[in-house]
Amino acid sequence: MRRTAWIALRIFPIVLVFCASVFCAPAMAGDTRLAQQDLYLDALHSISEGRANDASDALTRMIELEPQHAGAWLDLAIIQCELGHAAEAERLFEAIESRFSPPPGIQEVINRHRAEGCKGWQPRSQFSMALARGIDSNVNQGASSPNFSIGSGASRLDLQLAPEFLPQHDQYTLLSADYARDLTQNGSVGFVQLRARENDTLTRYNTRSLRFGVEHPWRVGNWGLRGTASFSFLTLGSQLYQKQAQVQARLTPPLPASERFRFSFLTSLSRVQYSTLVNFDSNTIETGGVLSYQAGKTLTQASAGYLSDQGGSGRLGGDRQGWFANVQTQVRLPHDMTGELGWSRQRWLNDSAYSPGLIDQVRRQDTQLWRAAITVPIKPQHEVLIELREVRNNENISIFQYNSHLLQVSWRWQSF
Repeated sequence: MRRTAWIALRIFPIVLVFCASVFCAPAMAGDTRLAQQDLYLDALHSISEGRANDASDALTRMIELEPQHAGAWLDLAIIQCELGHAAEAERLFEAIESRFSPPPGIQEVINRHRAEGCKGWQPRSQFSMALARGIDSNVNQGASSPNFSIGSGASRLDLQLAPEFLPQHDQYTLLSADYARDLTQNGSVGFVQLRARENDTLTRYNTRSLRFGVEHPWRVGNWGLRGTASFSFLTLGSQLYQKQAQVQARLTPPLPASERFRFSFLTSLSRVQYSTLVNFDSNTIETGGVLSYQAGKTLTQASAGYLSDQGGSGRLGGDRQGWFANVQTQVRLPHDMTGELGWSRQRWLNDSAYSPGLIDQVRRQDTQLWRAAITVPIKPQHEVLIELREVRNNENISIFQYNSHLLQVSWRWQSF
C-alpha cells in the first residue's frame, strides 16, 4: 500500500533551500564524511516513510557527529515541533539562530512554526472512493468451447457444456472505497478497502469484498523493510465465498541517490479458505523481485517471481508450482492526464492428474492480462478513469479455458 509522506513534503524543500544557500555543514574528508552522509540519508528516508521517532534519533546522532550540519539541526527542530515537544523545538530554533544566522527564507520557516505552535503528533488519514460502470463479456468465466470429454481410451466420452457454463455478457456497477490512517508516529498505518460489484442481470455473480490490515516500515542500516499483515473476505452472490489471511515483506537495498532504478525483494505467505467448496483450501508462498525505473514523465515497473501452492490431501490436482511476471508503464500526458499500459502473466503446473478416471490430465494453467487506461483530472480531488482489460486463460483442460473483455469508466474522488 502506498501513501504520501506528509512530513517529507514539508521538510524536503526546506533541506534543499538550506543546502542551496551554502548554509549546510562544511565538507569532511574520507570515511567519516561518508558515514555522516549515510546517517543523514537514513534520517531523510525515515522522514519520507513517516517514522518521526527514528528520524529524530538519526538526526540527533548526526548532530553529535557533525555539530555544524545546519540542515540536520533544522530537520530535528521541525520534527520535535511536529511531535509536540515545544520546549525542545524552541531550544533547537534558538541554537540555529545563534549558531548559523539563518537567511530570511529559513528564518521565515522558523517563525511560522513558532506562530503555529507545536501541537503534537496528529494522525493523518486518507480517503478515496470510486463509482464505476462497466461492460464484461464473460461475467461467469464461461468456457471458450462448449465441447469437452471425460475419461480416456475406450471409456472416453465426448460431451457438451450447458449454456450456463458458456460466456455470459452483462453490465455492472462498481463501488469502491479506501481508507488509511496513521496508527503511530513512527510510520504504522492501518487500512480498510471495500469493493461491491452489482451486475445488472447476473446477480448470482455479484461480489463484495472487505480487506483490512496494517503495515509498518523499518530501516535496517541503509536497507528499507516494509511489512504488511491483512485479512480479507469475499462474497459471491449472497454467500461468503472466500477468506484470506496474508503477511508480506518488502526489502529494498540501498542504491545511489542519483540512480533512476529501484529494486526490492518481495515475499508473502497467504492462507485461503473456501466456505462453499470442499478440499480447495490452500497455503501459497510467493517470492520474487520488483524493479522500477523512472525517466522524465515515464515510470515503468516490472516484477517476477516463484509461486508455490500447497493444499490438502483431497484437493483436485494436488499441489502446484508456478511463476508470475508483469510489466506496467505510467506516462504523464498533456493537461495533467496519465496513461497506463500493463501486462501480466501467471502459470501453474499441478503435481498430479486433476481427477483420475474423469479428467486424467495434469492441469497446466496459463493466464495473461492486458490493461490500458487513461486518467483525466476534472478538478481538484476529482478524476475520471477509463480502462480496458483483456484476459486470456489458456489451459490444457478445455472446461477451464476462457477469455474476457472488460470496459470500465470510473469517477474517483480522494481527500488530500
